[in-house]
Amino acid sequence: MIAKIGRSSNLYGVLAYNRHKVEKGQGQILLMNKMVESTDGKYTIPQLMRSFDPYLAANQKTEKHTLHISLNPDPNDRVSDKDFVKMAGEYMNGMGYGEQPYMVFKHTDIDRTHIHIVSVCVDENGRKISDRFEKRRSMNMCRKLENTYDLWRASEGQNVKNNLVFKPVDYQTGNIRHQIASVIMNIADVYSFKTLGEYNALLSLFNIAVEKIEGELHGKPQRGLVYFALDTNKHKIGNPLKASRIGKAAQLPALESHFLKSKESILQSNKTEIKGWIDNALKVSLHEKDFVEKLKSVGVNTIIRRNEAGRMYGITFIDHNTQTVWNGSNLGKGYSAAVFNDLWKNQEHLNKFSDVKQAEEKSLPTNQFLPLKLHPLFGFLNDGNDDLRDTESMDSFPGLLPTVQREDDEEQFFSQQMRKWKKKRKR
Repeated sequence: MIAKIGRSSNLYGVLAYNRHKVEKGQGQILLMNKMVESTDGKYTIPQLMRSFDPYLAANQKTEKHTLHISLNPDPNDRVSDKDFVKMAGEYMNGMGYGEQPYMVFKHTDIDRTHIHIVSVCVDENGRKISDRFEKRRSMNMCRKLENTYDLWRASEGQNVKNNLVFKPVDYQTGNIRHQIASVIMNIADVYSFKTLGEYNALLSLFNIAVEKIEGELHGKPQRGLVYFALDTNKHKIGNPLKASRIGKAAQLPALESHFLKSKESILQSNKTEIKGWIDNALKVSLHEKDFVEKLKSVGVNTIIRRNEAGRMYGITFIDHNTQTVWNGSNLGKGYSAAVFNDLWKNQEHLNKFSDVKQAEEKSLPTNQFLPLKLHPLFGFLNDGNDDLRDTESMDSFPGLLPTVQREDDEEQFFSQQMRKWKKKRKR
């Protein structure tokens, strides 16, 4: 479990943010400790603030008096409301805030259900409660709660490298920003890609597309990125999402930095390995679809782009074994889209020689290519779900990314909401 402690001077904004979640049906109040309760269970923000007013009035020197704490279990944990309440109480007691008024909100707007606790760090006598060694004490409390409630340890969750925790974006389920962010905020930590085209090819596996936007604003050049959700046919759906709404990792400067690091870090052996897989697949493939399936069986995805006339103008290979992405032309002239387009443009002609190809396949040494044995990391592709199989040239299936608990997108959204509430209060 991970705990995050935020401090601010905007109690109104913090309460408004959490209450807004409740009003949208994305949250609920689990506990009110030493708070003035209403008879009908409904609250306005001024009503909630009255419980904290005496504490703030007793000490007007402490600028950042508001506490906003989030407790975040691992996505694999299933915590009941009753246990969430107990955990919040034990955490607040352990941190020295047990006698303070505080509210516990459960948030359900993302897959990882978590709680937020709102309180103040000034006691009833006007004394500021000590935050000395706060981070250390908070970590110790998290470890204690993990043991008490049999939760995944945060360090264990971060070290599980091959858990399937990300899925392709599903526009119909909503929360598109969170779905896209859950992929974007982690993908550069795992995969190496050197261009925007390679990045786009990798994102397409998760039903995401990205475009660069360039122009001028007040005479100054502007550059940025926008992200889109894709439907099952890989067509854009819904409104574009600015990279700034996702987080720094999604923005152009961070990606350009990643492009440079990838160019420096990718080994020549990675390039030799992927070329070997492609060469072997070509030797035993009868046609394009067969080629795509052969590469998939050894953990390599093939992303093909065609124009309206059906001509191939781009081909990208995603090697999940080395976690690298390769545009065909970067591998060499013999791996460009034009070469593959000419190779497969006459499918009927190729099919006439299927017997010859099958004979070639049988004559190949068995250690050169193992088309029938699925790479061990991709066993889930055998689950019989056609939606995860080939859709003509562009495949779509969940990626293999590490279990990392991140809240960058949610924290950024929270910061934006705080600024809005602050402006409203000043009017």
